[in-house]
Amino acid sequence: MNNQQTLTQKSTAKIGIVVADFNEIVTSRLLEGTLSELNHLGIQTKDIKVVHVPGAFELPRAAKRLMETELFDGIIALGAVIRGETSHYDYVCAETAKGLAELSLQGANPVMFGGVLTTDNIEQALNRSGGKGGNKGRDCAQGVLQMINLDRRDFS
Repeated sequence: MNNQQTLTQKSTAKIGIVVADFNEIVTSRLLEGTLSELNHLGIQTKDIKVVHVPGAFELPRAAKRLMETELFDGIIALGAVIRGETSHYDYVCAETAKGLAELSLQGANPVMFGGVLTTDNIEQALNRSGGKGGNKGRDCAQGVLQMINLDRRDFS
């Protein structure tokens, strides 16, 4: 069975998406790619819930709240942290990654972190949100369905 067949087998999945509004020029493109790919893979719009938060640092808390509802099979986090002149970038990246990883490991459902871009500049972020580097939101849509299928797989 190829990866495309595996992804589309669970077309009834319910997906929660948490998107940071900071760097909206990037995150709106990530969201567009995510929604487009989920629809392409058979997920209906009614089975997708999008929640906006101020920035990347707030993504883990919002993802946790979505998971606690027990309404979703998987969560996608989307954000863009672009390096500035201070060490703030390092703290935001580290804590966002730590929070989402912990939630994915300890929580009931997969949480996709790949849609949180951590780049040195705006050009890199734009390239990864629909430019020449593809769209990491689209990749997360594929990834969350793959992980949902893995979670439901019988390994016996």
